[in-house]
Amino acid sequence: MRRDLAFDGAARQMDRPARSIACLAFVGMLGVAFWAGAAWIFQTVFQLYGQGL
Repeated sequence: MRRDLAFDGAARQMDRPARSIACLAFVGMLGVAFWAGAAWIFQTVFQLYGQGL
């Protein structure tokens, strides 16, 4: 059975930039969530133990 590789290749390449942007946005949101969690933990520890220093 014959397959037209040029057509399939072009169709696959169309959505690749959208996937890359979505992946970068997801990684960025993970980074923001990580640092927000780290700041919350630091603030909690500082409030609990900071006054005893």
